[in-house]
Amino acid sequence: MEAGHSDIDVSIVIVNYRVKYFLEQTVRSAKEALAGFSGEIIVVDNNSGDDSIEHLRKCFPDVIVIENRENAGFGRANNQGFAIARGKFTLILNPDTIIGSHTLRDCMDFYDKHADDCGGIGVCMLDGNGRFLPESKRAFPTPWVSFCKIFGLSSLFPKSPLFAKYHLRYLPYDRPHRVDILSGAFIFIRTDLLRSIGGFDEDFFMYGEDIDLSYRIVKAGYSNYYIPSPIIHYKGESTQKNSYRYVKVFYEAMQIFFRKHYPHYSLVYGAVIRFAISLRSWMGLAHRFVDHLLPKKQPEVEYYDYVEAVTDEYLEIRNALKVPYDEYCIVRDLSTHRFFSSRVFVVFDNRKCSYSETIKAIYRFSRRNMDFATYLSESKVMITPKM
Repeated sequence: MEAGHSDIDVSIVIVNYRVKYFLEQTVRSAKEALAGFSGEIIVVDNNSGDDSIEHLRKCFPDVIVIENRENAGFGRANNQGFAIARGKFTLILNPDTIIGSHTLRDCMDFYDKHADDCGGIGVCMLDGNGRFLPESKRAFPTPWVSFCKIFGLSSLFPKSPLFAKYHLRYLPYDRPHRVDILSGAFIFIRTDLLRSIGGFDEDFFMYGEDIDLSYRIVKAGYSNYYIPSPIIHYKGESTQKNSYRYVKVFYEAMQIFFRKHYPHYSLVYGAVIRFAISLRSWMGLAHRFVDHLLPKKQPEVEYYDYVEAVTDEYLEIRNALKVPYDEYCIVRDLSTHRFFSSRVFVVFDNRKCSYSETIKAIYRFSRRNMDFATYLSESKVMITPKM
């Protein structure tokens, strides 16, 4: 792995695969976050097969781009990115996230106070509607922790330090903590440390590589930390964690992890994993059979009482809306505004709101019956969690 020179503060590495407009928004937010720092943005495209990179180059000619001719996987593509990174720190960032001007400053400040033992830093990830994503803080999947997750004990006892250790739900999300695992969607780490431990293990194609990397950081004598600095992560683990494909790929990644780090348990764990995958497969088939016999009523189209747009461009935002609604109104000042208490769709225009303001507003106002969208004015695209 190449050794770069740390002549700038931060290198932001983003691996892209077929998320053109999410990627554009992530890069725009990363540029906002870099204000006040010297930095670079490196995008590695895993053979998306669309016009993501052409669009990216048109919007951001200064972004460094690596184009792969095949889908190299998450870990390998990230390794390609940070191999040429020049920053003292590297931020591994997903292409479906929003960070703000507070994000890097919060990480830098925390690192300065814990430089003696700080390995990597993760943050408070929220989905597109402001709900906390539990993968923001996790414990290592030891045999006991894995058993509790596979067989549902962590869901039955979500606040138990004994049974619910995987997602550390008993630790408050609004305070910093030492944690085991850093989510691959956001890892802030010293570049020299990342290189010294060999980066991501490329045996993991998808899922598990962040767990393995976090384990090797701790094994090298450092601590990983979670800090309550909010970002938006649109897709998140929650979008597909119940699918058979997710279960199969995730647990197979866990088998690789166990063979590598807990070899004396790998035989038993492998049998448990195969049982868990088979069980989930049969449960999925049974569920589909029941759905076939008793088809569910089609959900009604979501309808909003109010659309509230944080913008100065009344007509442009209204014409971009693709949701049915009764009333449409403009929000002039977020600091004093009170949103309606009924079913509301809120739009943040990136000309009116900084990304940091958008994140903090979603974090602050999130509730049931309220959905959020951002308007990417440069491309005239409305971005929602359901894209």
